[in-house]
Amino acid sequence: MGVALRDILTDFKRPVSSDELRGVAAVDAFNALYQFLSIIRQPDGTPLMDDEGRVTSHLSGIFFRTANFLRQGIRPVFVFDGVPPDMKASTIQERRSVREESKEKWDKAKREGDLTGAFRYAMSSSVVDKEIISSARRLLTLMGLPVVDAPSEGEAQAAYMAQKGDVDYVVSQDYDTLLFGTPSLVRNLTISGKRRMHGRSITVQPERVMLPDVLSHLGITREQLIDIAILTGTDFNPGIRGIGAKTGLKKVRSGEFDQIIKDKLPDFDPEPVRNFFVNPPVSDTYELQTAPADRDGIFTFLCDEYGFSPDRVNPVLDNISKKEKQKTLESWF
Repeated sequence: MGVALRDILTDFKRPVSSDELRGVAAVDAFNALYQFLSIIRQPDGTPLMDDEGRVTSHLSGIFFRTANFLRQGIRPVFVFDGVPPDMKASTIQERRSVREESKEKWDKAKREGDLTGAFRYAMSSSVVDKEIISSARRLLTLMGLPVVDAPSEGEAQAAYMAQKGDVDYVVSQDYDTLLFGTPSLVRNLTISGKRRMHGRSITVQPERVMLPDVLSHLGITREQLIDIAILTGTDFNPGIRGIGAKTGLKKVRSGEFDQIIKDKLPDFDPEPVRNFFVNPPVSDTYELQTAPADRDGIFTFLCDEYGFSPDRVNPVLDNISKKEKQKTLESWF
C-alpha cells in the first residue's frame, strides 16, 4: 500500500535514462516480487506456471528483467523483509482481506468471460509466500547477485544502505522509502516498458525522486514529511478521513499537526510511528559483492526444474556471460 504522498511529489518525479541508472541499486525485493506476480500474467489473469502448477511469473521477472539491468550497467542488490513491526499487523490483515476478495472477483470475472476485469482483479490477488521467496532467492544466488536480509522492513534497510553510500539509489514503487531517508528513489524500474493497465497498453518509464529536492522545494524537514504521511495514513497507522497529501502539507506547515491528532485521534500516539521511520531496525551485516553467474545451475533450475524454454533462456545466459567477460577484461586496465 505505501503512503499516499503522490499529490505533493508529482512535481519532483523526473524521467531517468538508462545511462543515469548505472551503478548499484538496492531493490525492495518484496515490492519487486509483487510487481512481477501482478503484471506477468496471461490475458485472463492466470500467472505463469510450470507443469506442476507452481507459479513462475516471479522467476521470469527476476531472470529477464535482472539480466536487462546487468546489460545496462545496473548492479541490483535485492533486500528482503524481515520481521514486521507489531503496529503493521492491521495493515497485513487488511491486505490479506483485499487479496481474498480480489481472488473471488477474479474467479467470477473469468466465469463471465470478462478478461479485462479478470486481469485487474488477478493483479490484486498476488501472494508472496514462502515458496515464492525461496525460489526467488535461489535464482538470485545462482545469478551471482547479492541478497540482503533486513531485520524488519526491507525499504528501511535499503534506505539505510543508500544513506551510507553503499548503494546509489533504492528501487521501489512505494514512497515509504523516502520517509526512511533514502536520498534517491527510483520508481518503475522493475515494470518499465509497455504494460497493460486498466485494459489498455501504456508505456511506463523509470523515474527518480530526490529527497533533498523534495524537502527543499516544499520547505519542510524529513520529520515533517513523516508527519504528513501520518495524517494521510501509513502502513503503521490509519490516516484521518478527509486529509490528503496537499491538505496534510498545509496543516504541517502551519504547525497544526499536534492539535489535529489531539482532536481527531485522541487515543493515538504518533511518536512510535515517527520513531520507526527515523530509527528503524537496520543491519550493517551484508555483502554487496557480485559473483560469476552459475550458467549450468541457472539452466537446470529454470529449464529442467521449472520448464522454461531453453530457446529463451540460453540467449540471456549468453549475454550475461558476455557481460562478465567484458567486466573481467576491463579489470586489467
